[in-house]
Amino acid sequence: MDGLTIQQAARTAGWSPRMLRYIGELGLVEAGRNAAGYRIYGAEQLQRLRTLRELLTEHGIALGDVGFARRLADEKGLGEAVRGWLAALPSRPDDVPAPDWLAFEQRKHERLLASLGEPAPHSDHLARRPPMPRARPRTGNRTAGAAAHAPTATHTPTSPTPTSPTSTSQPLLHREIPHERTH
Repeated sequence: MDGLTIQQAARTAGWSPRMLRYIGELGLVEAGRNAAGYRIYGAEQLQRLRTLRELLTEHGIALGDVGFARRLADEKGLGEAVRGWLAALPSRPDDVPAPDWLAFEQRKHERLLASLGEPAPHSDHLARRPPMPRARPRTGNRTAGAAAHAPTATHTPTSPTPTSPTSTSQPLLHREIPHERTH
């Protein structure tokens, strides 16, 4: 079988080899196999990869979107189920009093999660959140005398700062803010 290896196809198409495997798993572009079992990409697969990229770019969609569209086309009943869910509006069951609706839905979620083998949260975790512990500012390496005369200020943000936009660990507890120098 004539064709390109996954490495060659990845370079040609501008995708990574890992992405080509993912595209194959989604059933969007499936490579042939050589006698040794390695993926081989021919002209047909390269054309599909090119037109797939054009589709994604032109419509601003992701590979997962196209993969799901593929499932909608292939799996009977899936499209109807999705359209039904999209059209449905939330409504309280007639036998559940309005003040009990939230607790009713929480219990249903707990049963659903248990049936899926996932750990169920505490039944009241949505209603009450534990208070966040207050952190103590850290101290620097300065001696007490040097710290008293140092021209610094501290800032204690409660959320990530622009200098750490992706920080999800502990917030910055102590940060030196430089003072402007006067000449």
